[in-house]
Amino acid sequence: MLYDDFITYLKSEKGSSALTVKAYAYDLRNFIEYLSRVSGDPEPDLMAVSQADIRAWLADLAGADMANTSLARKLQSVRSFYNYLRRHRGFERNPAARLRAPRPGKPLPSFVPESQSQAMFDVAEKDLAAHHPATLAERFAKERDYLIVLMLYTTGIRSSELTGLLDADVDLRRGELKVLGKRNKERMIPFGQELSEAIARYRDVRREMADTFGIAAEGGTFFIRPDGSPLYYGIVYRAVNTALREARVATSKRSPHVLRHSFATDMLNNGADLASVQKLLGHASLATTQRYTHLSTKEIKDNYILAHPLARKPGEASPNQNS
Repeated sequence: MLYDDFITYLKSEKGSSALTVKAYAYDLRNFIEYLSRVSGDPEPDLMAVSQADIRAWLADLAGADMANTSLARKLQSVRSFYNYLRRHRGFERNPAARLRAPRPGKPLPSFVPESQSQAMFDVAEKDLAAHHPATLAERFAKERDYLIVLMLYTTGIRSSELTGLLDADVDLRRGELKVLGKRNKERMIPFGQELSEAIARYRDVRREMADTFGIAAEGGTFFIRPDGSPLYYGIVYRAVNTALREARVATSKRSPHVLRHSFATDMLNNGADLASVQKLLGHASLATTQRYTHLSTKEIKDNYILAHPLARKPGEASPNQNS
């Protein structure tokens, strides 16, 4: 059988890995089973397959909600099979040669739901209170790391923008950050009372550090280490990762960029217009910002399915019925 010959060729002549051989074998069996089902022939003629047959098979799989990445792999399996037939069995054409693989969709950004963001800051604030009084260095690190997380979530700035902030860029009187973004483009980001208070506390304890250890308190980099040197990414990552982990926030990632995604998602979910969010994030293209509208729409759809009785399958109980 042509199928068996191809699998043997992959194993013995081409030297493909066991996983590759298994994937090709599975995909081709799936294709042959489809041809048998639509033709009624238990042993369909693989030499008579057309481009339309392969396209119909892929459409059938797509209708069953198969991911584009899986569809692309299955098409590649069939294309490789017919390449083998052309080179080794005299088959004149490859019916899969001109078919385009579906593009894999971009994954939606990971984000922290708004309720969990608040819970995260509640935990962090309790932790801050528990460390007063503590050594000056400990108190400094706690205030700084809390401010890092709060500023990332409150303003949506990138971690590189945060570590690059100068003291003069943080204007408490006006409630604004001056951020130097990609391609050296400056933008102004407003902030509210909660972030203002956290900035003031951080500056107070930073000033104490300067008086005690003889470091520059003002005029240089806004975020510093205890010795007065600027932050690096690892410190920012650790602060965010620790805050998310200690609050047991359910998210697939615990990186600083997750808080930027959370900022954008919460802004849009609470009525901000797309152009404003684009400017706040410093996106060059509105299409980049629109990814968050897709995420917001998904959240709305999930809530609809959970809440509306006619959105569920017949006989399926409401998730809130037993509460």
